Amino acid sequence: MRPSNRQPDQLRQIVLETGVNIHAEGSCLAQFGNTKVLCTASIQDGVPRFLKGTGKGWVTAEYGMLPRSTHDRIDREATRGKQGGRTLEIQRLIGRSLRTVTDLKKLGERTVWIDCDVLQADGGTRTASITGAFVALHLALQGLMQKGDIEEFPLGEYVAAISCGVTENGPVLDLDYAEDSKAIVDGNFVMTESGLIIEIQSTAEERPTTRADFDRMYTLAELGIQQLVRHQKKATGQG
Repeated sequence: MRPSNRQPDQLRQIVLETGVNIHAEGSCLAQFGNTKVLCTASIQDGVPRFLKGTGKGWVTAEYGMLPRSTHDRIDREATRGKQGGRTLEIQRLIGRSLRTVTDLKKLGERTVWIDCDVLQADGGTRTASITGAFVALHLALQGLMQKGDIEEFPLGEYVAAISCGVTENGPVLDLDYAEDSKAIVDGNFVMTESGLIIEIQSTAEERPTTRADFDRMYTLAELGIQQLVRHQKKATGQG
């Protein structure tokens, strides 16, 4: 039995609440159980220097954890004077995941800043960030379309992310902290609605895993992504 009493293929309670920031062009509070991430999308004219004059836009992300998002207070990275390696890795993952399904030419020379701030962490903050960030981006681009600032919608497929792992109970979907901290294998899957793979991060923590267990994780991830996309479509008014 899992600590949360869930079935192996059962997600935590998923809530994607939109319109939570009155200033951002798009916003979503993504809740995976007790994990809560505020995702906002801000649109600015102009692009990084390497894209100037190309007619293409840019989508980039920043990620951070608030001081009391974990069991013990953590320092703000700004007070340390630099971002940690984990933070940089996660925000690059978020940006890559969204750019894979964004037609930057249709966006025009604009930059969409995605900010993912972890309010409360209980495992799966990066997967909640990607899932909520896509909703925020979708809403922001809907706004551009409604104002007539762009002629064609730049987003293709829906993108979501979910964690899977191998515990003493076998492969399971959507690990919370209690499971993640003791997992034999920990994995994060970023995929499109049609099942295309954007990125898989999987690491054996205690001992090597088998192909059979990995295949089961993959199957669970596909199941979870489909459920998350349904939540995303409802949140963006497409479901």
